[in-house]
Amino acid sequence: MIPKQIPLRNEQIFLLAMRHRSAAANPVADSYERLEFFGDSVLGVVIAQYLYEHHPTWDQGMLSKAKSSVVKEEPLAEVALKLGLDRFIELSPSEEATGGRLRPSILADTVEAIIGGVYLESGLEVARWFVLEQLHPYLMRISGGDVSPDDFKSKLQEVAQSIWRKSPTYRVAREAGFAHERRFHVHVVFDDEIIGEGQGRSKKEAEQDAARDALGVIQRHRDERERARQPNQERQYE
Repeated sequence: MIPKQIPLRNEQIFLLAMRHRSAAANPVADSYERLEFFGDSVLGVVIAQYLYEHHPTWDQGMLSKAKSSVVKEEPLAEVALKLGLDRFIELSPSEEATGGRLRPSILADTVEAIIGGVYLESGLEVARWFVLEQLHPYLMRISGGDVSPDDFKSKLQEVAQSIWRKSPTYRVAREAGFAHERRFHVHVVFDDEIIGEGQGRSKKEAEQDAARDALGVIQRHRDERERARQPNQERQYE
């Protein structure tokens, strides 16, 4: 039952790592939350050590940005899907009905819970191997020095200054979920006009998601203007 890529033998630990609090009789003892909390710490240590050892010329700021670009919801959710964990997640009918099986926050939590389980069963070295194996593509992406490839807020700031000579504003539109699974919905605003929306487990993640959405909107408008100009340019040469 346990996917072969996961170095875990204890099926009970695996089942616990897959059980969302909505499907647990006792959310503390019978859900993945405690394992996820532990696995999050293991993940942070492994990635921090890897970056420290492999990039001796990077200062604290570079190391921190690089770590943040790897240890976050999106890469972990992608790892969960690659491992096929979405097939094993145990949810309540209501969570299932609202798309919980493919919700990035839940997918990311299950990976962290698995990491915690691997550490408890086999120790740090096996957990380290598993983490580095699964996150290798993301570590390679930042190895060239682009430690914030997904820093959409900085990119939006640059674009906004070049077009409008002003900075965007981020507003929390709403918060939802349990304290452990808080979800933030954020708007990015220019002159009281919403041009992007985003969600995340933290305000920071939601702001990055909103900035990415805004950049997409701006790029689509640029493409539309370019297409509108092309027929006029063609007629000039007829």
